[in-house]
Amino acid sequence: MSHEVETMAYAGETPWHGLGVPVSNDLTPTQMMQKAGLDWNVREVESFVEYNGQKMLTGQKSLIRETDGKILTNVGRDWKPLQNSEAFEFFGEYVMAGDMEMNTAGSLKGGQMVWALAKVKESFELFKGDQVDAYFLFANPHLYGKSIDIRFTPVRVVCNNTLSLSLNTTSSNAVKVGHRAEFNAEDVKEALGIASEKMQTYKQYAEFLGSKRFSAEKLIEYYNEVFPRTADKRVQNKSLSAETLSRNAKLCFDNLESQPGANYAEGSWWQAFNSVTYITDHHQGRNSDNRLYSSWWGGNQVRKRNALETAIEFAEAS
Repeated sequence: MSHEVETMAYAGETPWHGLGVPVSNDLTPTQMMQKAGLDWNVREVESFVEYNGQKMLTGQKSLIRETDGKILTNVGRDWKPLQNSEAFEFFGEYVMAGDMEMNTAGSLKGGQMVWALAKVKESFELFKGDQVDAYFLFANPHLYGKSIDIRFTPVRVVCNNTLSLSLNTTSSNAVKVGHRAEFNAEDVKEALGIASEKMQTYKQYAEFLGSKRFSAEKLIEYYNEVFPRTADKRVQNKSLSAETLSRNAKLCFDNLESQPGANYAEGSWWQAFNSVTYITDHHQGRNSDNRLYSSWWGGNQVRKRNALETAIEFAEAS
């Protein structure tokens, strides 16, 4: 297993990144936490520097993993860690009520990023067979500068392409919580009511994109928007072709008709958008777990959201 993923467990089919150990899909959140090797706590301890034989306080604390004493990060005095057990308890009532089931969980970057993914009993089908399922992704980072983050994540089943979307764009929403405030699960659960609305909105986006066809020139223009060349290499003439594309844009172009699910809404902006999510999720990055991190929290997460917004703009103009 490569260096980004430390431990992981998954229910159902092997994930697209091929990592982790299999478990049944009827586990409680606590059982999933244990199977994923996440049943450990963090502790804050005073941080020192040694100078001229004397130990002096730095004014910071170190966040230590209790099981092995590993230093995960250095934090300020007002840092409020969220234990893994508290994060998994968040899913308890939903799983017990049968509204969700635990899907995957794990630790990235040596314990600095802990996550849990739960499948929601809600999905939709497009274009006579293109199914999209709904998930919730809970990220509990033990890393300075990173916030607790819960996101709605639709997954296209035919190719396991993902798209991470915030539940709400308003700053007052408690779905993203910094470590300087106490984590309030009830505030976040109140925001979960937005999930069904998000799912319906995403379905409407998909249907709209599937109803609008692209031209060859506009497709090239779209790829250039999503994966722009650097300024010094940008093609200056107006004659757009595949030769004007950057390497990653060319990958999208070359996989447009061969990507899984290419037969659904063929020739539409839905097909074009999914070629971007397919390349970012399955081809970019040094290895599988690097792609996983980037797809959910890194640069590819942002790129895919921008690709969706850009595809909608092109579809509206077509």
